[in-house]
Amino acid sequence: MSRARDLGMDRSITRRDFFDGVALTAGVAALGAVAGCGAGRGEPGVIGTSALEVPEGMRFPPALTGSQGNTAAALSVPHAMRDDRFWQYAGTPEATGENYDLVVVGGGISGVSAAFEWLRRDPDARILILDNHDEIGGHARRNEFQPQGRKGPLIGYGGSQSIEAPSVWTPEGKDLLRRLGVDVKKFGKYFDQELYTRLGMSDSVMCDKETFAGDRLIRYTPGIKAERWVAELPIAERAKKDLLMLYQNPPDWFPGLGQEAKQERLAGLTYSDFLLKVCKVHPEVERFLRTQSSDEWAYDTRAFGAIDAWGSADGWDYPGFQGLGLDRDKPSRFNSPSMKKKWSADDAYIHHFPEGNQALVRMMLGRMIPGFSSSVDMDGITTASFDYGRLDLPVNAVRFRLSSPVVSVSNDGSPDTATTVTVGYFDGHKIRTVRAGAAVMACWNMVIPYLTPELPTAQKQAMRQAVKLPLLYAMVQLRNWEAWRKVGVNHVRWTGAYWCVSELDYPVSMPGYACPQDPSEPINVHMIATPCQSELGPSDGAIAGRHVLIKTDFSFMEYSIRDQLARLLGAGGFDPARDIEAITVNRWGHGYAPEYCRPWNAFYPDGPFPADVARRRFGRIAIANSDSVPAAYADAAITAAYRAVRELRA
Repeated sequence: MSRARDLGMDRSITRRDFFDGVALTAGVAALGAVAGCGAGRGEPGVIGTSALEVPEGMRFPPALTGSQGNTAAALSVPHAMRDDRFWQYAGTPEATGENYDLVVVGGGISGVSAAFEWLRRDPDARILILDNHDEIGGHARRNEFQPQGRKGPLIGYGGSQSIEAPSVWTPEGKDLLRRLGVDVKKFGKYFDQELYTRLGMSDSVMCDKETFAGDRLIRYTPGIKAERWVAELPIAERAKKDLLMLYQNPPDWFPGLGQEAKQERLAGLTYSDFLLKVCKVHPEVERFLRTQSSDEWAYDTRAFGAIDAWGSADGWDYPGFQGLGLDRDKPSRFNSPSMKKKWSADDAYIHHFPEGNQALVRMMLGRMIPGFSSSVDMDGITTASFDYGRLDLPVNAVRFRLSSPVVSVSNDGSPDTATTVTVGYFDGHKIRTVRAGAAVMACWNMVIPYLTPELPTAQKQAMRQAVKLPLLYAMVQLRNWEAWRKVGVNHVRWTGAYWCVSELDYPVSMPGYACPQDPSEPINVHMIATPCQSELGPSDGAIAGRHVLIKTDFSFMEYSIRDQLARLLGAGGFDPARDIEAITVNRWGHGYAPEYCRPWNAFYPDGPFPADVARRRFGRIAIANSDSVPAAYADAAITAAYRAVRELRA
């Protein structure tokens, strides 16, 4: 039997392979066919237009499998604008006659938060939210499966994960949680922190054949000594000695320098350069440690700064700094903003809805749009029913129009005196326009100059510096997780394979929803891939990684998921053809908002900062997105939304 058949790859792929930036041919008909974009007009159960690629009979976006997220259907119109091939075919915009107090461009956490805050200040306001995707929430996406033998759905997250470190969330973020009634203390009861350890499962690293001579799984069992697991690594003897030195007794690499000078030296290096050029360890040491930063930062240690590696050093992560004698009571001035913010936070990583932060989006929309959600509180949102046909009803004061990529946002008159804006969007057939008293741009900074070309040159240039990092989140629904228990792992870092992380889903239960607690039950596996070409640095690497991602179809992703899980779990009796029941790949070609960090941003931490210029209000148009902070965290997006609303209502 062939390897492909062993992995279950002879099964047909029900969702088409995706390509980022499909060429548009000619005419509006071609635009509609490729984009699959538009908006339902309140017809129950309809998502977008008939051109939107939703399987017949499917009326619930979270249940879609295959390729989701930044698909070609979502990005073809924005990319046509980028490539200067949209307006020649678009035709003359037609006014819908709709008038709103506010139009929000982008329906992610920031955009929905902006609408929610505007409505708090003006309860009688009429608001329209426009988004190019087929689902609410932007990067906050819910994945849902219906495995046999389970009562009710199995729910996972396809993007924004958790309310990370809520103790140090921004004031605006904390305000939103309070208004939504989210009591983060409840997660201490809802999240079973001991489930996997009770079953004898542990963290681990797979020294994979893509990096070394062959696959070898190393388990970090509780209390294990470095000498024991390092001896098992498939690396050279000198590399083992060098790695043990980094963990146990590294010297002072910068003797004679003071604290500030040592930190400044680290700020000028990536962690990989620190290992190879300062510590001068065997190259296989750097290869073994390279992916430690990948899942959190979307790039590996060839781009991850040594100063932030020092700040992140804990347990088996980022060894080599102990001999420097640096004060760890406070961060360095060179540490990234998020690291400074979370330095003293001791929150456990447990503040997590099964669907991730889309729960926050659904709670907001449920409060703003009558009938959308059967529950709007923390304890009921996960198991609530949702009627997408309610999102865009004409009778609603707040409307959410899916699959409607915005193509123009302009002040009506001079930005200094304008009192209204006109917003154009493509509905799958032609450009429609609406009028509003103000617009909040909660989309990516990189897109905004194409939508509002009248922006000052300096502002457009600053916006184009916000190059988002590509990221793939896959949810793989398994028949059971007996093989994971037998192998004895629940989380795996891979050293060089396509997917850098494989992990069992977080064991969080909510009222009416139980997480899998017995290995015989179906479960979700979360897998992460980071296409960034890290050796080029975050920005150039992100662009190069997206170019590779364009040419990477779903069949490869499915194959690599099946292959890696078979290699990891084969000893436990895992059969991918039998045990994998569904795969959803959430493709975020434009994923994490990049933080300012060293060594790549020489202006940090003293400034001036491009984001300060990029987020300036332009007449009746304000900027709200995570790029404008910049930071890839939910509370940053919320803070940006509140700021934009304040600016427009000042």
